[in-house]
Amino acid sequence: MLGLVPEVAPLPPETGELRAAVREFIVTDRATHGWQPRVDSWISSWDPGFSRRLGERGWLGMTLPAEYGGPGRSYLDRFVVTEELLAHGAPVAAHWVADRQVAPALLAHGTSAQRAKYLPRIASGECYFAIGMSEPESGSDLASVRTRGVRTDGGWEVTGTKVWTSGAHHSEAFFVLARTADLDPAHRHDGLSQFLIPFDSPGIDIRPIRLLTGQHHFNEVVLDKVFVPDDMVVGAVGNGWQQVGAELSFERSGPERILSPQPLLDAVGARLRLRGADDDELRTLGGLLADLTTLRHLSASVARALSDKQPADLSAAVVKEIGTGFEQRAVTACAELVPEVPADPDSPVELPRLLAEGLLHAPGFTLRGGTNEILRGVIARGLGLR
Repeated sequence: MLGLVPEVAPLPPETGELRAAVREFIVTDRATHGWQPRVDSWISSWDPGFSRRLGERGWLGMTLPAEYGGPGRSYLDRFVVTEELLAHGAPVAAHWVADRQVAPALLAHGTSAQRAKYLPRIASGECYFAIGMSEPESGSDLASVRTRGVRTDGGWEVTGTKVWTSGAHHSEAFFVLARTADLDPAHRHDGLSQFLIPFDSPGIDIRPIRLLTGQHHFNEVVLDKVFVPDDMVVGAVGNGWQQVGAELSFERSGPERILSPQPLLDAVGARLRLRGADDDELRTLGGLLADLTTLRHLSASVARALSDKQPADLSAAVVKEIGTGFEQRAVTACAELVPEVPADPDSPVELPRLLAEGLLHAPGFTLRGGTNEILRGVIARGLGLR
């Protein structure tokens, strides 16, 4: 794809044993604890107990070294685990942000004290994080953030508003991107810094933003002169843009950008097997599976690049732009394939509930992690077109 994504190669054969172990765990854990599969489970299904059980198996913080509580495995191993969890709609929302991007960011840019305090508890499934990037007037244009960090004795005063902050009401702390130097229109990405701010800090107000389903996962977080000591700056002051770019490679490229509606797709396939499907329905389903297979290879290729410590920001943007569009098409197609099934978020029957979840969540697939319009700009710059 014009060099936009790394070379696609099969997953190593040894990952098959890991995949089988994860599948066995999922079946047993669901039977024991009674959780139900969810569309968009990495957003909507918060279960700290499940996260702790994953931590006990060594399936959180998988790429962390032993000194910080991890097993030091590869991003490909992590890809296999997260792929299986998402495909089965497992309740992974509690640990998702901390495991996906906070842990590797702290490993790369955190101080020794920050790593020691947070990484072992992330790996054990006991510490949850949120991300403070988007703002009411900025959206996906992170260079235009208005949250400010102002120098004061012993640290910084941070003031501003963040929106779409997933899980803030449950989490211990969040990463906040703030402007710490005046905006230079010719160098908009300069003068940004990252702070690690506990949610119990004085001056923080968390306000719910409810989903169409009525669920509370997103939040508006208002910071009013929140004091952040110098030892809670993440990385170097002024290096926030570069650090966030690396974090977005993890956020945009994973299997959650293609597998959010997978439990629904599986349920629709099971329905069609029971009642039979005509040629048009089979072609539609086959087309979705073909697209999914291609996207899975693309996502895995980025995981391989991350394992090899190669830059992945451009290829991650490609995966998210194409993948989230596929997710929306898949939900629409599922609804059309089973018109006899009423969407009902409160149904005790799995398919009507999954269908309702898919229809209500789908509009957000292409927004979170950067809108598709922003991502196309990233891709165009990567191709030298702008």
